[in-house]
Amino acid sequence: MPQIALDQQLLDACAAVMLLLSFAMLSQRRIVSLVNLYAVQGGALATATLLVAWRTGEGHLYLSAALTIALKVIFLPWLLHRLIRRLEVYWDTEPLLNVSGTMLAGLLIVVFAFGLAQPITQLASTATRSAIGIAVSVVLLAFLMMITRRKAMSQVVGFLSMENGLFFAAMSATYGMPMVVELGVALDVLVAMLVLGVFFFQIREQFDSLDLHHLESLKERD
Repeated sequence: MPQIALDQQLLDACAAVMLLLSFAMLSQRRIVSLVNLYAVQGGALATATLLVAWRTGEGHLYLSAALTIALKVIFLPWLLHRLIRRLEVYWDTEPLLNVSGTMLAGLLIVVFAFGLAQPITQLASTATRSAIGIAVSVVLLAFLMMITRRKAMSQVVGFLSMENGLFFAAMSATYGMPMVVELGVALDVLVAMLVLGVFFFQIREQFDSLDLHHLESLKERD
């Protein structure tokens, strides 16, 4: 019993770290630091996955944790840092909301997320069901970051953080998705990053900036 209690405490700690990192990403304006926070969030997700795998004996979760470390802690942050250096985009200026307003909106979203997740928590039978509210909060906070940022790079990090939240929600509610689904999602994320990398360079070439409000000026040619 004490070991089980310790496992639960560690899982709750990982969930709390993911939520705190989401708030840190929400308030961060330096894109390099934003990518670093995403890598740390991926590490917290991998740690939580390993704890659940150890507690439940679900072997596929060990592979999921290894895939998370390889993709979200190592490869994607390396690729994003490489894009940042190539594009020389280091700051996300002129957000739609200031830091205080964004953090207040984030707090309201967390309250809403816990209320939204309460029926799911009551129906779930997993030992990690208490973290479902935090997982939904991570997803919604990432969505808030996407809609309040102007730079394409920041929005991509928000999208990747949202995927972290969705994976954590699936693990909290059902002990993870089938491995075929997880591999498919990982492949989709890789393809999306390659496409977005090309997209970044095209925007930079056309507008000499990665500010997406420039796209609003595009009109169809006759």
